[in-house]
Amino acid sequence: MSEPAYLFFLGIDLGSECHQVRLLDREGRFVAERSVEHGGQAMGEFLDWLAHATPGAAPAQLAAAVEAPRGAFLDALLERGYAVFSINPKQLDRFRDRFSVAGAKDDRRDALVLADSLRTDRHHFRPLRPDDPPVLRLRELSRAEAAVQHDLRRGCNQLWSYLQRYFPALLALCSSAGEVWLWDLLHRCGALPARAARLRLPSLQQLLSRHRIRRFPAERLHDLLRHPLPLAGVY
Repeated sequence: MSEPAYLFFLGIDLGSECHQVRLLDREGRFVAERSVEHGGQAMGEFLDWLAHATPGAAPAQLAAAVEAPRGAFLDALLERGYAVFSINPKQLDRFRDRFSVAGAKDDRRDALVLADSLRTDRHHFRPLRPDDPPVLRLRELSRAEAAVQHDLRRGCNQLWSYLQRYFPALLALCSSAGEVWLWDLLHRCGALPARAARLRLPSLQQLLSRHRIRRFPAERLHDLLRHPLPLAGVY
């Protein structure tokens, strides 16, 4: 089977907030370039711009090159029918030497390197295939879950460090600062030990019952809260 005859080659340097793209024709001549913000509206505007920059060319006649083989930007191109290829970062480093030996990061140059290298050495690039919508949703949800879990662990570690400094009594009753009953208690007293010391036993019993905490009695929690650190007690 013969390889597709691409009329245009697009290099995409992906960023966290903005992407740099550069468009070449099949002879390697410059056609257009622009930066694209990471967002739905900006993506739609970019796709319209790309269609106008490649008049008369079908989506299948444009090949795009990226370094990272995933992301909403690539999914949008694949969905429109554009051919998308990715390359190993180490291989891309070698291609950069064709254009400059400078080691400084340059988004515009990287977009050019990707586009031109795909034009001349497409066999080094890996073609990407669009995933089914359910697979896309599952993948993005999995990444979102991992990001939320990472943020939660970091926040709990910070909270544990703060409690060690001015509210250590609470740490005697929990193995981590990620327990929901602890957050509820801190919310009730505004995270102030002096206010926590004034919480009444029935209120603490109700709190522990709501969170189904049975490994220690409310009386023990009440006794610990009544003896805050001297400096913490002034708040």
